[in-house]
Amino acid sequence: MFGRIGAGELIIILIIVLVIFGPSKLPQIGKSMGEAIKEFRKGTQSVEKEIKDLTDPASDEK
Repeated sequence: MFGRIGAGELIIILIIVLVIFGPSKLPQIGKSMGEAIKEFRKGTQSVEKEIKDLTDPASDEK
């Protein structure tokens, strides 16, 4: 799921984030990251759709 990051590395990263930002900021950071990922996916889907529309001339005839 996370590529080549193992469970141990993930735990270390989470501990470092907890130390840097503190427990009160974690929900806000998680929400911001989730929204950023959602917007990124939406952007990539629209680019893929535009490329597909440009390369598929049959879709213009329908």
